[in-house]
Amino acid sequence: MDYELTREQQMIRDEVRRFAEAEIAPVALELDEKEEFSVELTKKMGEIGLFGAMVSEEYGGQAMDYVSYIIAVEELARVDGSQAATVAAGNSLGIAPIYYFGNEEQKKTYLPKLCTGEYLWGFGLTEPQAGSDAGGTQTIAEPDGDEWVINGSKIFITNAACEMTLGVTVQAVTGKRGDGRPEYTCFLVETGTKGFTAKAMHRKMMWRASNTGELFFDNVRVHKDQILGKQGDGFKQMLETLDGGRLSIGAMGLGGAQGAYELALKYAKKRKQFGQPISKFQAVAFKLADCAMEIECARNLMYKACWLRDSGKPYEKMAAMAKLYCSEVMSRVVDHAVQIHGGYGLMKEYGVERFYRDQKLLEIGEGTSEVQRIVISRYIGC
Repeated sequence: MDYELTREQQMIRDEVRRFAEAEIAPVALELDEKEEFSVELTKKMGEIGLFGAMVSEEYGGQAMDYVSYIIAVEELARVDGSQAATVAAGNSLGIAPIYYFGNEEQKKTYLPKLCTGEYLWGFGLTEPQAGSDAGGTQTIAEPDGDEWVINGSKIFITNAACEMTLGVTVQAVTGKRGDGRPEYTCFLVETGTKGFTAKAMHRKMMWRASNTGELFFDNVRVHKDQILGKQGDGFKQMLETLDGGRLSIGAMGLGGAQGAYELALKYAKKRKQFGQPISKFQAVAFKLADCAMEIECARNLMYKACWLRDSGKPYEKMAAMAKLYCSEVMSRVVDHAVQIHGGYGLMKEYGVERFYRDQKLLEIGEGTSEVQRIVISRYIGC
């Protein structure tokens, strides 16, 4: 067993860490405070190759292995969850479905524009009445000659409603299967299509500098060539996409935990009470020791899940475990980190407050912690 990163993986870690600390860290607080999505930062992340991470060079991608991609997301999240979310959703939810399920024409049309970071693409699954129950989709698409007419809405869709959004993948009910259950199909809907409206959502507690959209489809007409893959493949496509997306969310939990832990350790060594640094007090030292241990465990679990995917082995169970564990590790770490900071941990000038807020979505997005436990329990035969 080899636990060493390859030379290329270490170079990616170093490069993304330098970028995050030099470009993102100085503006993270301001962007969070203004609830402002940064086109400039997003394009810079594209320039250093953070979009199209797993896409082959043929379509303008970086042809990374999955471990390398996850390391990049981890390093972004170590500094700011919002920018990590933009990249994670851009790759795992925006680009990946087109790359893995799209036909040749769709790949050549969209991927080169998305892999540069020039444009973003959304992943329209969640609805006001269909969250954990993804099969409860109420958005419908009906055939009309060579076109399909889409009606419905989506909510909480990352990268779907900003000036960089090129379009969205939307899952809709297109009929009934032979067993009586709904048939789901995914469509590629471009921004500007008549009847399609995307509205940015504000007043969020977390990821305030990432773009989140609410989507409305009012008799939206798309040509049959805009079906992703084949009619009826939508639900399978969405489930497979979520498997990969769980690794991205897990990486955000891992990176966020690392960032909060480092802030707490640095603060504990500088902050003095009763004549010595608070890091010398057992109550604080034990919290930091627990954080270090859990982060190391989380990293091993996450990297193993990615190694399984890179090796072509079944990884779905491990992805659910990694997503669940990494997101909940971050919850425990940020709680300790704020406690160690005391009153200062509640102030926006101290970055740990932002980590504390950003963490919560990781236990909700890409399948809640409860759903992950259902997934895992099924894999182990319960």
